[in-house]
Amino acid sequence: MSAWTKFDLSSVTPEKGAPAPDRLLAGNPVFRTWNFEEAEGGLYAGIWEATPGKWRIVYEEWEYFHILSGHSIVTEQGGQPVRLKAGDSMVLRPGFKGTWEVVETTRKDYVIRV
Repeated sequence: MSAWTKFDLSSVTPEKGAPAPDRLLAGNPVFRTWNFEEAEGGLYAGIWEATPGKWRIVYEEWEYFHILSGHSIVTEQGGQPVRLKAGDSMVLRPGFKGTWEVVETTRKDYVIRV
């Protein structure tokens, strides 16, 4: 096994998903997730993509992500909207509650620690 991993979309079949019905606020978003790394201790890394829609999010994990393409708006409960476009990065910590709205199909790479 190599000590590195290249994020090559053609090497992994994406998992498909969607927000839980009780969290959906608008649209009919569809997720695709290419998980390239699962390390001991609950560490994950990969690429996630979502089509337009809006849903409630609740984070129990820590996540760093970098927007590769698209346009999304993340709003913390009681906070101001944060517009995210290609080149933007963010960390969401355990306990974060709010909404994620995909305005234009968004793709991000991520590292998650559970």
